[in-house]
Parts: sequence; structure tokens; C-alpha cells
Amino acid sequence: MTILFFLCFLFVLLAAVYTVLRVHRIRAQFAPDGTFATIDGVRLHYHHCPAAPGCGGRPVLVFLHGASGNAYDMKLAFQNAFRGRAETLFVDRPGLGFSECGSGAHITPAGQAALIAGLLKHLEIENALVVGHSLAGSVTAALGLHAPERVKGLAFLAPVSHVWPGGVNWYYTLAALPILGWLFTWTLTLPVGERLAPSAMKNVFHPDLAPATYAQDIRLPLLFRPESFRANAAQICSIKEAVRVMSRDYRRLTQPALIVTGTEDTVVWPSIHCEGLLSDLPAAEVLMLDRAGHMPQHTHTADIVAGLERLLSRMEPQNGTADPTTEPELQFGQA
Repeated sequence: MTILFFLCFLFVLLAAVYTVLRVHRIRAQFAPDGTFATIDGVRLHYHHCPAAPGCGGRPVLVFLHGASGNAYDMKLAFQNAFRGRAETLFVDRPGLGFSECGSGAHITPAGQAALIAGLLKHLEIENALVVGHSLAGSVTAALGLHAPERVKGLAFLAPVSHVWPGGVNWYYTLAALPILGWLFTWTLTLPVGERLAPSAMKNVFHPDLAPATYAQDIRLPLLFRPESFRANAAQICSIKEAVRVMSRDYRRLTQPALIVTGTEDTVVWPSIHCEGLLSDLPAAEVLMLDRAGHMPQHTHTADIVAGLERLLSRMEPQNGTADPTTEPELQFGQA
């Protein structure tokens, strides 16, 4: 028993030492290359890309990444597609990428929406189309509810929006705990997480393939820093109850909206979230991508860009006013 205890202690100690050294290397390897703004005491990191001369006046596209990611994910997918043609904003959500975690109030979609709405105000963005992937679908909805005077259009990519059966993976529950979570993330999550990342990416992209340099391009090791992993876990663990409450107000989202889902998404069930949003949102259209998985922004980019262009057209003033009550349509796309 004594030997077993000693071996366990030695393993934990070595894992902690490895984590400290690896975190130091990650911080040295990846430096922020965007801009910072402090909103309600929280330092947010973002990339703000202007439109080309003569292309102003359109809504600003605000891209929000999903769980276990950062702004580089959406930037990788959409920056070139809209470069020069529209003003874009790519935001590291609180606790992820290079943004600070903030307080417990900033874990929920409503808390994150309040921060991002503050960032829009800081940047004097008065007309935004918010595009949220996966967990950020709930933040997109929260932004539409929190700041309808700024958020004039909504796009949901493989979104989390409604209550689903079951829970979340055990390691997120453990990582979100106050004391055990701290111990867990400062010992095991980094060495184990980095080694399991390739298979996790394969599952998330299925049945599509991830871009060859995807992990490098999105600075994936940033996720496994203890503070980021804990923030990510806390957000994932809070999302189910958050959407249970927030979904009661979805009918107030009268902005023109686009819902993008893949027929083969096994991470977020289209039958719950996509159909739920289509039922709840008065001015929503659906873009159904045949044989697409949970990461359509990378595997069906052209279809989504075309869908966003149609949504931008729907947001254009008609006789001085926007028309948020367009009859919902079901569209199909293939890459």
C-alpha cells in the first residue's frame, strides 16, 4: 500500500512538473497578435478587420467560436472569404484564446453576451451580424436578446440552443469543480489532452476530414492551459441549464436569422437544436448541408458564405426599415 501510494504521488508530481513546464513553453510559443479591450473589468482579445474602401455601410460580421476553441478557428474559416468585402470581428470568448476568464457571472451565455455587447459598443459597432458556432450559438442568441439595437442579424452554425437528453463528459464536470478541478487541470488534462487531441478532432469533424494543419493554425495547445481548460469546462457544464431558461425568450429574437446544420452532425443533434430554433425564431431560415458534420465552417465554407450573403441581403433596409418577418425557408447545400 505504501509503495502504491508513493507511485501515485510520484506520478502526480511528475505530471504537475510537466504541466508547469509545458504551460511556460505554450505561453512563449503563442503570443497574442490581435487587439485587447477591457470590458467590465475583463480583458478581451479580438481581431478587427476593416472593409475595403467603398465597401463600408454593410453590417459588421461578428464571429464567435465554439467550445474548446478560440477566435483563430472562425478566422481560419472566414477571414479570406470576407476580406475587404465586409468589416469583420473575431473574438476570443472569455477564458479562451487570449481573453481573460472574468468572474463566475461570465461563464453563462448571458454573461458572455454582456461582455461582447460591451465590446461592440467600445468599437462603435451599431449594426452587427453575429455568427456563432456550436456552444457560441447560445451566446449568439443571448446577444440578440441583450442588444437588439446593435445585433441586427443572427447566424447559428451547428448550434447549441436547447436542452438535450444526457449530460456532458465526465472530465468537464471534474475540471469545473473548485478544488479537484484545479488539481486535475494542473496535472492530467494537459499531457493527456494533447495526446488525445488528434482522435478528438477526427470525431468532431466526422464524416469530413480536418484541415491538415488545423491544430497548428488555431493554436490548439492554448486550450490545454489549466486556466483555459477550466473556463471551457465551466461553460460547458453550465450551458444546459442556461439554454433551458433562455430558450423561453427566443420568440423575442425577431432579427433575420440563418441556421446552418449538417445532416451527419453527431456532436450537436440537429433534430433538437436546429428544429428548435426554426420553430422558435420568427424570421429564421435553415441551410441543411448534406453529409456535413459538426465543423461545416471548414468543410462547407462556400455554402455558408453564400448563406451569410443572403442573410446580409435580408438585413438590408427595405423602404427605410429592415424586414425581419421573411417567411422561413429550408435550403440545401453541398460542398
